[in-house]
Amino acid sequence: MRSCASCHGRKLQGQPLWQLDDQHSHRRAPAHDETGHTWQHSDEEIFQMIKFGRFSTTPPGAVSYMPAFEDVLSDPEILEVMAFIKARWPLGLRVSQEMLNPGFTGMPARANEWTLPPNCTATLQRWRAESR
Repeated sequence: MRSCASCHGRKLQGQPLWQLDDQHSHRRAPAHDETGHTWQHSDEEIFQMIKFGRFSTTPPGAVSYMPAFEDVLSDPEILEVMAFIKARWPLGLRVSQEMLNPGFTGMPARANEWTLPPNCTATLQRWRAESR
């Protein structure tokens, strides 16, 4: 709460109008609840965003308004933040997000054989296409 709530909200709702694509795009903190898009990123990407304020795939010269917490939070604390965020998502989003992790890290054995609801299936299909 002390590190994230001032931007992302006490209930993970994000800053007002964070969804708008205008001259302030990417300056507003997005929601981390089920209305946001955090669940569409792997654990590694979420970890990198919190620790370094950017994804590893972000071009070096690109501006990021997300502060880096590398010198503020330890790696275990970053994992705690991630667990706090993920614990508030509905089960379907948690499953869908876990399927983005290499080897389905965080999922039970044989999870790749599950039949998932349509919103989860689309994410799984995208992950499988990208991992080929």
